[in-house]
Amino acid sequence: MKHRGRHRRRRRGRALRAFLSGTALALTAAATMISVSQATVTDDGPGALKPLTATADTGKLRLTENLVPQASLDRLTAGMGRPVGVGAVLAGADRTLRDAIDCSPAERRALPVSPVATRAYCWNTDDTAGWQPGAVTTSGDADDDGAWGANRVILSGWSRSGGPAADRGLARVGFVNAGDLNHLSYTWALLAVPVADGRDYRGLVSHVSGMVWYQDKLLVTADDGDRTALYVYDMNRVQRATVVGDAVGRVPGGWSAHGYRFVLPAIGSYELSGDSDAPHPATVSLDRSTVPDSLVAGEWTLDDGDQDARLWRYPFSTSPGHAGLLAAGATGRVAASEAYETKVTGVRGVLSYGSQWYVTRAAGPRDEHGTLWRQTAGRTHGEADRKADRARAAECGTDDTHSCWSTQTESLSYWAETGEVWTQSGRVLFALPLASIDRTSE
Repeated sequence: MKHRGRHRRRRRGRALRAFLSGTALALTAAATMISVSQATVTDDGPGALKPLTATADTGKLRLTENLVPQASLDRLTAGMGRPVGVGAVLAGADRTLRDAIDCSPAERRALPVSPVATRAYCWNTDDTAGWQPGAVTTSGDADDDGAWGANRVILSGWSRSGGPAADRGLARVGFVNAGDLNHLSYTWALLAVPVADGRDYRGLVSHVSGMVWYQDKLLVTADDGDRTALYVYDMNRVQRATVVGDAVGRVPGGWSAHGYRFVLPAIGSYELSGDSDAPHPATVSLDRSTVPDSLVAGEWTLDDGDQDARLWRYPFSTSPGHAGLLAAGATGRVAASEAYETKVTGVRGVLSYGSQWYVTRAAGPRDEHGTLWRQTAGRTHGEADRKADRARAAECGTDDTHSCWSTQTESLSYWAETGEVWTQSGRVLFALPLASIDRTSE
């Protein structure tokens, strides 16, 4: 029986790969017009990244670390009960993602034309209606062996876009059991922030456009109106809700998490330290090719704006007792270790690995698809250097347009152990090899 089941999964896997290849061909046939918004860059693209080295530029990128006092965390734990781990959350996964073959034609149109997605799944409509998809991170970010304990996991961020006014902006994370890529099951956990010295919590109100799971910490972008840039969650401090209801926080009889069984209370945050024009990190990803590992960040820009987007990185700490946190100095300040500007407009997701930076551009108002640009830091002399500075992107359609990428991918997560990049657009979660991105953008 085990062999027969394995053979069925292999046949289904081959069928899905053939189906995805056919979908890509159909999308290629549709990608025949160069969008108006492509005119925002030259034929050679946005060129190389421009390094930022002046203190006036890099100083704006500083963050200040603020950790929730241990006494507050202990008080919350005492009230809610002993935290559970990721394995316990996955054990409660009672929903199943649809395979690409079961996605609707409209959903499949969110997939890239080139390079071709090699894995694709769709979220269920009944529990995502009124929610806006955001960032993706995986256990491949958390640990370089690709697993968290015995589990392989994908985390998917969402924020409430519909429903009652009191619910707008609430943030949640889908815990996806990725142990069997032919059958992805999931459940939800609400993101929260402790208040009243740990006697209660409120829901995080933010669009989860960036998210990185590094070691035992989950860093999530924040846009809830103050100077908070990132919230920090401890993956070993997932709490169980004890009351099923729409409320968030302490209620008569226990604790509620907007109807979900699990809630993650933040253990800290990073605030902007720079001037009022300091950029919010709207998208983040992990880069394990640096020493130490680093958090890559980028700001979003308008589709047809004239402001260059800033891309930068923060080193992760290597200090004892600071696992999964950024490298903060004695005063709690975190400085960017590298910063650039890109001429790509409509920036959404950013990824860095080795000497390459990958920047996604959202589809414009008249676009069917977005663009993924591959850039390097600029050089200074010689014809060969100028050619090397040229940005690269896949070409598709009869007019060789660069609008070949997904409609809007807000984050990119590189699973180094498998060589795959994971992301999502709309209700579609998909993956493809990083090597295929490089190959199609040569």
